[in-house]
Amino acid sequence: MVRQRMTGRERREQLISIGRATFAERGFDGTSVEEIASRAGVSKPVVYEHFGGKEGLYAVIIDREMLALEAALMEAIQEGRWLERIEKVVMAALTYVEEETDGFIILVRDQAPGEERGYATLMNSVVNRVAHFLGKAFEHRGLDSEPAILYAQALTGMVSNTAQWWLDKREPSKEVVAAHLVNMCWNGLSGMQAKPKLTPHPPEGTESVPRDEEKKTAENEEGA
Repeated sequence: MVRQRMTGRERREQLISIGRATFAERGFDGTSVEEIASRAGVSKPVVYEHFGGKEGLYAVIIDREMLALEAALMEAIQEGRWLERIEKVVMAALTYVEEETDGFIILVRDQAPGEERGYATLMNSVVNRVAHFLGKAFEHRGLDSEPAILYAQALTGMVSNTAQWWLDKREPSKEVVAAHLVNMCWNGLSGMQAKPKLTPHPPEGTESVPRDEEKKTAENEEGA
């Protein structure tokens, strides 16, 4: 049987797929045009013809992964009650790690020389979106919306770092991980103080203030 030749579009998609797997496995520096061509069963000039080299192929893959992950996160956070949005965005992040592992590895572990768009850029975009909806939530509860960007950084960083940890562990299940993350996020937000302060600590060598005394002090300050 005569083997049907791929169209230009099909070949391009094949090279992207093979490049994605190879970059995830070996990293940018450890990947060569020769290996990508060999895995695809083509000559090196074919890779150069479509992408101009491994940098071009890598840039296309990064752009695709950025768009896919950003779309998943933004869709999750778009609508719903506050708790529902947090649950959906955490699950969206972990689902991406689970289903698009190679893409996530490339985003978080590698960056080609001169590559401007990366995981940090994506996270900044997510932070701004989270800050927007947190600001509205704060205003709804009569809280100052100005620190919303700070809380958005903290929440996004927590989810992002946990997702990277789970990338290797895969235990417990993503549902359990998501439930614990949401537990911390939501209960932290629902019990927010209007003007949080650090707990005063006595100088070394002096007796610490009993917990019930600290509580009374805090209550008096809030009532002042």
